[in-house]
Amino acid sequence: MTQTHDLDATGLLCPLPVLKARKRLSALASGDVLRVVTDDPAAVVDVPHFCTEAGHALEDSAEDGPRMIWHIRKR
Repeated sequence: MTQTHDLDATGLLCPLPVLKARKRLSALASGDVLRVVTDDPAAVVDVPHFCTEAGHALEDSAEDGPRMIWHIRKR
């Protein structure tokens, strides 16, 4: 069964949101989804790049005011 987990990375600057997402994903089961909330403008480039390099699926992303919400499915 797929589970969704949350990571609030607001207030963190590059590269911390990606580093925390990497650590959190390493503890999840394959197929689980990590919902990451960021407010670092660099995350717009960093998160998709991280997903591509690590082989995770970026399910979607959405703006919520100054924040971005990412859904990453672990490979």
